[in-house]
Amino acid sequence: MSLAEMKPTILRFVPWLAMLFMGIVWGLSFSVAKIAVDNGGTALGIAFWQALVSAIILFIYTMIRGRPVPVNRQTLKMYLVLALLGTAIPGTAFYLAASRVQAGVLALTVALIPMLTYCLALILRSEKLSWVRFSGIGFGLLAILFIVGPQDSLPDRAALPWVLLACLSAVCYSMENVYLALPSLPAIGPIRTACGMHIVATIILAPVMIFMDQTFLPSLPFGALEWSVISLGVITATAYTMFVMTIAMAGPLFASQVGYVVTLAGVFWGMAIFGETHSQWIWASLFLLMIGLTLVSPRKSE
Repeated sequence: MSLAEMKPTILRFVPWLAMLFMGIVWGLSFSVAKIAVDNGGTALGIAFWQALVSAIILFIYTMIRGRPVPVNRQTLKMYLVLALLGTAIPGTAFYLAASRVQAGVLALTVALIPMLTYCLALILRSEKLSWVRFSGIGFGLLAILFIVGPQDSLPDRAALPWVLLACLSAVCYSMENVYLALPSLPAIGPIRTACGMHIVATIILAPVMIFMDQTFLPSLPFGALEWSVISLGVITATAYTMFVMTIAMAGPLFASQVGYVVTLAGVFWGMAIFGETHSQWIWASLFLLMIGLTLVSPRKSE
């Protein structure tokens, strides 16, 4: 078989490899966040440095492509909303929760995003009611009850409010998804949108971080805190770019399935890095979330 004949076969595997890569690195981000917090990083400080690193990477990428980030009244409004819903608020809440909650449990909350997105879309009437997909929301709620209800579900019941705070991050990301679906938004492409969003998020987080006295500066030589924050920024920029590439190659339905890999990888990274163990309630919650994800995912006919 010639190289030209092999190329279509090879290209068919690219989306699958991209999904595996995205799932593994996004799943790793929960443990990396916990490393950053455990080594002295503050929630606002980590959120700021992650946004800054992501902004720099994406800005360089857009400039290399010769497509600078557009700045006008419409795009600035979009960047502001996305910066709040997609980075500043959920990032700060997530890093606050990371100091009290196991990395694996944090990963479970990510599986709520597509369920909450569909729920919000129903409320706003931008999606039609499908009883199959709606039942997925029920499984998601039951999964959360399995985490917060039983006395022995978590190693420490004091972590319960922080689990709910991590769920707030999922709510913000769901609102971001619904906002991104609005037809009135400027069509500047996802990479430049992400770049503008992270630049604005950096500008928002900087004064808040200073005012709340949560500033920390990198020190040389880099230690666990510095490398973990840099890793979070790189993961955000590269995985998002690969996610966009996967949508272009295989469609949004295929790309949306990365949620399965992210959740599973997040749980197992926590076990591998921190030696985390989970109760039967957490494993049951993971099982219910996988069912909920399967049900809420849009079908090809939709």
